[in-house]
Amino acid sequence: MTVIAILETGRPPADLAARYGDYVEQFRALLGEGVVTRRFDVQAGDLPDDAAAFAGVIVTGSAAGVYEDLPWIEPLAQWLRDARGKTRLVGICFGHQILAQAFGGRVEKSGRGWGVGLHTYEVTGDEAWMQPPAATLSIPASHQDQVVALADDARVIAASPFTPHAGVAWGDGAISFQCHPEFDPAFAAALTEGRRGRIAEHLVDEAQASLKRPDDRAILGAWLRNFLDVSSASEK
Repeated sequence: MTVIAILETGRPPADLAARYGDYVEQFRALLGEGVVTRRFDVQAGDLPDDAAAFAGVIVTGSAAGVYEDLPWIEPLAQWLRDARGKTRLVGICFGHQILAQAFGGRVEKSGRGWGVGLHTYEVTGDEAWMQPPAATLSIPASHQDQVVALADDARVIAASPFTPHAGVAWGDGAISFQCHPEFDPAFAAALTEGRRGRIAEHLVDEAQASLKRPDDRAILGAWLRNFLDVSSASEK
């Protein structure tokens, strides 16, 4: 049986999780019915014993910063280094940043400030799993931190003026994206609204308006399924 490990590195606010599901449940919805997953609570010290036992691994988003001195972050980074080449690795938001840092890059709290709402990225990569093809992707985003430097063996596959390292690939076995294809726009809007005060009023208002526009979550979801070599029930 093909199983995808989902490494849960954070949780949404409890009220939003009750309405929209937690991050693992959101990824399960993105992958589609019929894709078998197993949850690992990384903050509790839970990591797979054998990366090769899984067809792929997804690292979720988190409120934590990869540069913070938290007891679970370096074990996760080391696990990812050890897992590289043994299974397919996907990182999203915090997952994107921890993959970049674990593989020799650098992450910082960005001077550009909060990135929220629907962001549009130019697709700069040409990967076999990027089907159906797209020149741009418009996907919900929610982050302050950004990948600011990459190791020499990394390549940028998606970018925007706000997020120059929005999508990254390492060889054929690891990819990551700063955006959140698993976020339903209603969830992204509620999450951003809950941060009003922490995030400037005008940015929240602009984010809420942007999230009413069409998005490309279905395309990026298909790309992730292609990369992980799984198919949802609707694709069978």
